[in-house]
Amino acid sequence: MSMRRGFLLGLALATLQPAVVSPGEPVGYISAKEVTNPPPSTALNAFDSFQVSPIEMAAPYAGQPANEQAKTRLQGYVDERVPAIVSAWNDAEAKHSPPRTLKIEPVIRHVKFVSGKARFWGGAFAGGTAVLMTVKLSDAATGEVIAEPEFYQHANAMGAAYSFGGTDKAMLGRTAELLANYLKANYEAAVGGPTGKEPEKEEKKEERK
Repeated sequence: MSMRRGFLLGLALATLQPAVVSPGEPVGYISAKEVTNPPPSTALNAFDSFQVSPIEMAAPYAGQPANEQAKTRLQGYVDERVPAIVSAWNDAEAKHSPPRTLKIEPVIRHVKFVSGKARFWGGAFAGGTAVLMTVKLSDAATGEVIAEPEFYQHANAMGAAYSFGGTDKAMLGRTAELLANYLKANYEAAVGGPTGKEPEKEEKKEERK
């Protein structure tokens, strides 16, 4: 291969490189609105019964194979964490008659996931992954929404390539953990909790001053 052809090939490959490849850098296409979720309007222990709905997924992501795979994995992680929490609350003696029921309804609002096969063949060129899930907490009898926290996580392209897709899957586990922690933290008192969004770089600079 001539030096000129080698240079042109290298230039072409460089233009295909994903915009986000540095470890720790978030992907740029989705994010939570804030770093911290606001508190619910009342502590969760104001309710006697807790119903957790299966995860739904908003259009246009529903039906896309990789994103359906992400939904299934995220559902599995939620099922590992959340039912054990609300089961203990459901077993407690009711404080109201009739009992007050809180509906917990998670929805994937945005997702970009890379399947294991695509990650194997594409590596970092398959891009980063990210998920944004909102969870509506509402009174089953009145429909009053007491909170709708959102939870965001991402995995950058280079880290996912080095881990053969491991960080793509771990991202979903962290999202489920954020939800579980939010529920536990807001049971006794309404305190809010992290969304998973990282502080802006400007804020980090101010912290270092």
